[in-house]
Amino acid sequence: MKNEIIRNISIIVAIAENNAIGKDNRLLWHLSEDLKRFKRITSGHSLIMGRNTYLSLPGGALPNRKNIVISNIRNESFPDCLMAYSIDESLKLSEKEPECFVIGGGMIYRQFLPLAARLYLTRVHHTFEADTYFPEIDFSEWIELDSEYCNADNRNEFAHTFTIYKKKII
Repeated sequence: MKNEIIRNISIIVAIAENNAIGKDNRLLWHLSEDLKRFKRITSGHSLIMGRNTYLSLPGGALPNRKNIVISNIRNESFPDCLMAYSIDESLKLSEKEPECFVIGGGMIYRQFLPLAARLYLTRVHHTFEADTYFPEIDFSEWIELDSEYCNADNRNEFAHTFTIYKKKII
């Protein structure tokens, strides 16, 4: 399946201007609108995440979604989650889903970016010191479908832009 676009795989991510996504297994910002958008878009769907992303979730498995956790620790399990021990296993667990969302972290995004058909991107208009970054996106491979700029306000400390992209079929 290497470098083959998988139609039902989407990536959803918030990244800073310098592609930063996290530090010390935590998000770098709090954007109320982005969290609401994430919940609205992913509810009722499958999520694929790495074990560190799962461990960073404050309440464990996200409700109203099938949580698939990729781990390299055999026989590891988490409550209310399906476990996968490879990218291929995670794809098999989600192959019948109309849309499945990859939600992190950095290593998982790097492996799925070439496979994803859609990208739900929140660009946070600020730079951050981080230890985890999203891989460089070659925007010539993507078609922008929708974009919405949002100013900073009392519930969203940084201006940001929501954009949805679809992978070009070559």
